[in-house]
Amino acid sequence: MPKMKTHRGAAKRFRKTGSGKIVRKKEGMGHLLSGKSRKRKRRLKLMATVTGGQLEQVKKLTGM
Repeated sequence: MPKMKTHRGAAKRFRKTGSGKIVRKKEGMGHLLSGKSRKRKRRLKLMATVTGGQLEQVKKLTGM
């Protein structure tokens, strides 16, 4: 059986940290920002770690 190809869409959305965790960008910063508080927007800029059932799925798609 041939090797699995990396899912290019997923590879662009996730990255691996030095400690081996997989991080992602939070949703909600694309548009309609005027209705969101400054505090909320500041928190949405931060990266979030991928945990739980999603972790194995992301690893499989990205080849990490």
